[in-house]
Amino acid sequence: MFCVDYREPRNRVGLLRRRGWTIAALVVSFVILIAATSAFGQAERATVRVDGRAVFRVGAAGEQTAAERARAIERRLGTLLENPEAIAPARVENSTTNPADRIITVASVPVVTVTEEDARENLVAADALTASWAEIINATLERGRDDRVSAWGRFRSEVEASVRTAFAGLLESVIKIVPRVFAAALVIGLFGGLAIFVRWLIRASFHRAFSDLTVENLVKQITYYAIWGLGIIVAASALGFDPQTVVTGLGLTSLALGFALKDIISNFISGILLLALRPFQIGDQIVVGDTEGSVERIELRATQIKTYDGRTALVPNADVFTSRVINNTASPERGGAVEFFLDYGCDLRRAISVIAGATSKTDGVLETPTPIVRLKNLTENAMQIEALFRTDSRRADFMATASLIRRNALNALKEAGINLPDSNLRVLKTEDENRLKIAVSSDSKVAAGDGQTAKSAGGTEDL
Repeated sequence: MFCVDYREPRNRVGLLRRRGWTIAALVVSFVILIAATSAFGQAERATVRVDGRAVFRVGAAGEQTAAERARAIERRLGTLLENPEAIAPARVENSTTNPADRIITVASVPVVTVTEEDARENLVAADALTASWAEIINATLERGRDDRVSAWGRFRSEVEASVRTAFAGLLESVIKIVPRVFAAALVIGLFGGLAIFVRWLIRASFHRAFSDLTVENLVKQITYYAIWGLGIIVAASALGFDPQTVVTGLGLTSLALGFALKDIISNFISGILLLALRPFQIGDQIVVGDTEGSVERIELRATQIKTYDGRTALVPNADVFTSRVINNTASPERGGAVEFFLDYGCDLRRAISVIAGATSKTDGVLETPTPIVRLKNLTENAMQIEALFRTDSRRADFMATASLIRRNALNALKEAGINLPDSNLRVLKTEDENRLKIAVSSDSKVAAGDGQTAKSAGGTEDL
């Protein structure tokens, strides 16, 4: 006998493959989180650039995002620079729609509206921020007008503006994104290490306190993936996403994801139910459809079964949950039957006694209940005898016990002189041949009777 450790897979390639699937699932989940939070850009601030040089930064206003508002201001300043002679000093005017807002105009052209939100974001009063932005706009327009005095200067300024804008945007993105990505990666690493440590801790504690591997697997997997999910949410927050916005975005796409991932969700829910209801446990030998073997792992996606020929089968949990499952090891004992075929010419009562004795003396056969040997069927060429016995439910013990019963019974029958039917000899007779045999037998009996009568008569005459 040998022991198999069902806690860890012995195939390292399979372990690496499962880890790869876990990492891929985490990456996909992270991408879904990023795609679901399209409102992230609305809370950012954008830089207004003229000729590639930063002027000031603005936030969102009304229905405009920060980026849309910055591009609108750049277009207005660019339009003014198209006619340098018409440029006048910037002026500040009060808004007619909102008295708290200030409008900066150049040559009667409204360039930017300074709102109370802009003042709060820059931590200054609205009038002070308006005066500061007006001075910056005047300096920017003065510099742009000097650069556009000649045609060559205009061409040079356009080229420089394109190059500066490209590199400035790249540098700004790097400065803004890289630290957040690094922070998110650090959070993912910390939560990943925490999930692995908690899984190991649960395994160690359950191994000492409990012997139910199925409950251990349920608690271990739920805790492991819950920590990973929490880590993804915290990582999304480190990237600048609002967790509430993430949940809202996922809620809006849940219907589409439900149709697209219905099989995965079905397997996930079936896995939870299998781990909670426990129709079988890790280490049990089950039959699911055409698959039979020992249960090695019950994951949230599939049940891993080690077949008796050494192969590993992954059966989707939905198929396991909805299919007819036979648990061969649910009970410690298992009933079995071994069949024998005996010749019609043998002593049936003696043959049954010999088979019963050989079955009872076989190692692995339980004494209680006592094995039963019975005549099961009468075939054309032999009598079918069936020996019923009880043994250990593990398949290895069951198959070994059944094999020993056959060997011991065969040897006992040979020692007792009981012949088994010869499977290579078959006598086929037609109905006409049987009738002819019966007629010949009848004529022979009549002739024999006449001869005996004649002999008796002759003896009398002699006397």
